[in-house]
Amino acid sequence: MFSEKMQQAMNDQIKHELDSAYIYLSMAAYFESTNLPGFAHWMRIQTGEEQEHAMKFFDFIYDRGGRVALQAISQPPADFASPLDAFEKALAHEQKVTGLINDLYALAVQEKDYASQIFLQWFVDEQVEEEKSAGDIVDMLKMIGDKGQALFMADRQLAQREAE
Repeated sequence: MFSEKMQQAMNDQIKHELDSAYIYLSMAAYFESTNLPGFAHWMRIQTGEEQEHAMKFFDFIYDRGGRVALQAISQPPADFASPLDAFEKALAHEQKVTGLINDLYALAVQEKDYASQIFLQWFVDEQVEEEKSAGDIVDMLKMIGDKGQALFMADRQLAQREAE
C-alpha cells in the first residue's frame, strides 16, 4: 500500500529534483557567460536528466493512486568562482541528493512498500553514476587548472556528452 507518508516524501523529492534541474541550468548560464559552451552543454543535459527524474516520481505517484502536490523551488546561485568551483558544488549537490534517495529507500523499507523499493533502486544506481560523473570532472579540473589550452580541450570534451 502507498502510504500518505511515502506519498509526501516522494512529493518532496519531486521538488528536490526540480531544484537540481534549476541549479544545473544556472550553472549552464554561468558557463555560457564565461565562453565555455561545452561545459554549458554538459549542464543543459544534466538539467534535462533532473527534469526526467522529477517526472519519474510524478508518474509513479499517480501509478500508485496518489496525488502530486508541487512545491516552490529555490533560487539557485548564479555565480561561481571557476569551473572547478561549479563542479565541486555540483558534486556536493549530487551527494546531498544521494542522501535524500537513501532516506526515501529507508522509508520504503520501514513502510514495507516493496513497489517503492523496486522503483527507488533505479535512483540508488543512478546516484552512483551521477556522483562518479561529477567527481571525474572535478578530478580532471584539479589536474588541469582553470585556464589555458587544457581547459579549452576539456570544454570540447564535455561538448560531446549526449543525452541518454
